[in-house]
This record gives sequence, structure tokens and C-alpha cells, in this order.
Amino acid sequence: MITAQDIKAAAKSMGADIVGIGSIDRWSTAPIQMDPKQIMPNAKSIIALGFRVLRGSLRGIEEGTYFSNYSAMGYGGITYLYMPMTVINLSKMIEDAGYEAVPMGHQSDWRAIDNLGYLYEDYSRPVAPGKAAPDVMISLRIAGFLCGLGEIGYSKMLLTPEFGPRVRVGIIITELELEPDPIIEPGTLCNRCMACVRECPGGCIPADRTIKANVGGYELEWADVDMEKCDWVFQGGVEAPEGEFGTYFPESAGERYGKYNPSEINPFAHAPKHLYNTGKAICGAKGCTRACMISLEKRGLLGNKFEHPFRTGKPWKVDWQSEAIEVDYQSAYEGMDSPNNKKKREESTTD
Repeated sequence: MITAQDIKAAAKSMGADIVGIGSIDRWSTAPIQMDPKQIMPNAKSIIALGFRVLRGSLRGIEEGTYFSNYSAMGYGGITYLYMPMTVINLSKMIEDAGYEAVPMGHQSDWRAIDNLGYLYEDYSRPVAPGKAAPDVMISLRIAGFLCGLGEIGYSKMLLTPEFGPRVRVGIIITELELEPDPIIEPGTLCNRCMACVRECPGGCIPADRTIKANVGGYELEWADVDMEKCDWVFQGGVEAPEGEFGTYFPESAGERYGKYNPSEINPFAHAPKHLYNTGKAICGAKGCTRACMISLEKRGLLGNKFEHPFRTGKPWKVDWQSEAIEVDYQSAYEGMDSPNNKKKREESTTD
């Protein structure tokens, strides 16, 4: 018989940083479209696996010089490559013991509800009375809470004692009955310092508007985050002034085309390409992750400790109304006698 300790040891050997287990009864108040028993009626346990986002993946955005690493290695790479392999291999171990396991390394893009929790109109329909419409979407952050990985902070992010908000979560739904972990008491980490509110570049996290929900017998409360606005702020956009044509998003962006310019926390004149289908994480989760992490580290609450503080200076901003700063660029990989350099020297002399 596989035990909870066996599962945790195997998960960590396969790449997970933290592992928690929740009994299925903790999802008794889940809405039908987010109920794991709609996927597996005989489910007994849910296993939540946390994968750290390296603090180093946020370094380049903090310095304003290297943005793609967070999207690729700290966000998309974990979500679409690293995490799925771990949950699939752990599910194999469970199924080899004779128990079904549903691996979920990332939410399906086929889900029946949008980011606000509403059903898409005329998208899918239940196959029988009492069943949810395809596809069910289980909240991974809520799963992290119910499996004892961490608490839901004011920003709606899952905060863990080890890494704060720097965590991506994958889950496994299984028929295997496992010893559950205790739930972390709300308020253990988040003290409502409101750093996330102050530093969100789009003001997407309101200080005066919240959502309350009963989750696993706990009364939780988090900010009523403007998810629609967060989507384009996250990608580095700011609304263009009335009557002005926005130049940031390309025509292929559909309804965003012509409505947005690059924001002050974005050095790119035009939206970079997608990475792993996750969009462009240009804002670098400035409020909900970086500001929160800095606050938690200053309070000495995180297990993942560092020799030096993350932020040592004033955060940068880009003034798109002023002249661009010149870059004194010199190619380090062209010899003085290369054809390219020779041509450049001749052009410089002619000028």
C-alpha cells in the first residue's frame, strides 16, 4: 500500500519542491464547475505539488534588462513542460498500484468557465442531469490551500511558507486514500500589508473590494481582482488616451488592437511574441508576486532565504514621452578585420 510519505518522497525526487495532500471532503463546498468529484466520483484524495519560481527568474525584470526568463523559465516552462512530467510520472506510480489518478499539470484551455468563473455562452453542455458542463476547472490555488501548501493572500495568490507567492501548482486527483495534511490557518503569512495593492502597476487589486468564500470550512477573503484589466496590464499595456491610436498590440491581438500603448513598467515599444502560450509577463507580477515576496522576506517568514535582499534601489520606470536613452552598442564577437566591421568603419568615415 502506498502511503502519504511514499507519495511525497517520490514527488520530490521527480522535481516537486513541496507536496501536500487533501481529503476529498474538503471540496464539499466547491461549485459544480470546480468540483473534482465531477471528474472522478470515487476520488478520495487530491495531491498538490508546488514548483518554485526561482527568484533569479525575476531578477532581469527587476533590473529592467531581461524579461523573457520569467515568462519562459519561471512561468511557462514550469507550467507547460516541467510540472506536467512530474504529475504524469507520479500518476503512473499510483496507477501501477491499482488506483486511478488524474494528472493536472495545467488547467485545460477547454474549460467551460472564464477567468471570472462564469460559464461561456453556447460553449458546451452537460452530458446528463447532475453533471457539470465540459470541461471542469479546479482552482489550483484553492487546491494548494486545501492540501496544506499555503494560504490565499489578499492578492488571491497562494502564499507558501517556503517560497511565498513564487509557486506554480499542479494536482493529482486519485482514488487512493491518503493521510491528509493540516490546512494552514489563514493569516499565518498574509498580514494585509497591502504591498500588492500599492505596487500593482494597473491598480488591478482594489483595497476596498473583496470576495468572501467558504472553502473547506474556512471563511476566506481576498481582493476582488480586476482579472480582465490584469490581462493586458500583465502584458505591458496601458490604455491609450481617448482619440489616440494605441501602438502596442498588433492587429492579430483582435479587440486589443489600437487601444493600448506600452506602459511605464514596460520597455518594449511593441508586444513581444508569446512564450509557451502564456502571454508576455512584462509586468513581472510586480505587485502580486514581487512586492509580496519582498514584504514576506523582510518579515523573515520564508524558508527559502537569501544572502542579499531582492530589491536594493528604487524601481525603474520608462518615460515614453521623452527621447529614448542611447545604447552604446559594440559587437563583442566581430573582429576588427571582419567584413561587417570594415563596412561600418567605411560608413562612419563617409558620414
